[in-house]
Amino acid sequence: MAIAATISLRLTSPTRHSVTRRSLTSLNVSPSSSSSSSSVQPSFLTLKTVAFRNPKFRVSATSMSIEALEKGSQTSFLDRKESGFLHFVKYHGLGNDFILVDNRDSSEPKLTPEQAVKLCDRNFGIGADGVIFAMPGINGTDYTMRIFNSDGSEPEMCGNGVRCFARFIAELENLHGKQSFTLHTGAGLIVPEIQDDGKVKVDMGEPILKALDVPTKLPANKDQSVVKSELNVDGVSWNVTCVSMGNPHCVTFGTKGGQNLQVDELNLADIGPKFEHHAMFPARTNTEFVQVISRSHLKMRVWERGAGATLACGTGACAVVVAAVLEGHAGRSCTVDLPGGPLDIEWREEDNHVYMTGPAEIVFYGSVPL
Repeated sequence: MAIAATISLRLTSPTRHSVTRRSLTSLNVSPSSSSSSSSVQPSFLTLKTVAFRNPKFRVSATSMSIEALEKGSQTSFLDRKESGFLHFVKYHGLGNDFILVDNRDSSEPKLTPEQAVKLCDRNFGIGADGVIFAMPGINGTDYTMRIFNSDGSEPEMCGNGVRCFARFIAELENLHGKQSFTLHTGAGLIVPEIQDDGKVKVDMGEPILKALDVPTKLPANKDQSVVKSELNVDGVSWNVTCVSMGNPHCVTFGTKGGQNLQVDELNLADIGPKFEHHAMFPARTNTEFVQVISRSHLKMRVWERGAGATLACGTGACAVVVAAVLEGHAGRSCTVDLPGGPLDIEWREEDNHVYMTGPAEIVFYGSVPL
């Protein structure tokens, strides 16, 4: 069940750090079988009897109750224009979660990267892997999508974020059924299409394989590309394939001479940053560690550039299938298991485009005083 929450979070930093009172009555929410079902309305959560301070945020309200949103309440919530407040909707795509902001009235983001970092904080903020802004389209596109990662950096694009963006636009524009639109992103033109079942299929475009354009300093070993090349990381030789889906990815199926990688056994927090900041990746890199289940079934864990370990990465899943094809591990159509759930990925031979299909769901609605 999606929840709409009105939360008061101050983005300035109070000088006093004290907890004055924290008291919440019990909350009983019956889970729905499908949060994307049109018959299930998100609920509105009002927080009261809470007041505490910390160095980054102040949260205050009085009692807690839950009630069903009336028809159209979601739209009216997003239409609010109170001065000094930012209204947002939190979405997730397989657990990769984002704060979505209606920024269609301006070509400049309503938040600074520093504010985005504070809102993404999972202890003192809303908690998210990034903030996504729905902005006016340029160069003939319907919309522009920009993202600030949880560390304040700005990636070219995000696959799970695109699916969340598409569902967000459908809600803002009150669209129903199968819909598609064009997005301008830092990675170029992206075309998401909402399916009849609520999932979102995205034409992610053509993969970029030329080493200099990924970018990577690893020498090309196959048609100007880096395929199953050796990369030394902290004294260990890994076989890697480098792919860009508009953002850089380093895909590995294991160490040189090693057995099939068992991704659940990896210490991602230790090895991930060493790949991300490796000297061979001048723009840093996302890194995917992949276990081959079959030629149509892959399992991966990801260390994302600027966000760390996440439950899912859409561009990463696309890069994994491209790398699997190039290395001979899999066919062009695969199910890719991520910690947050599966994505269906197809690298079509006819147009060389990669297509990603997966869910995107609302978590809650909120308001933040700026």
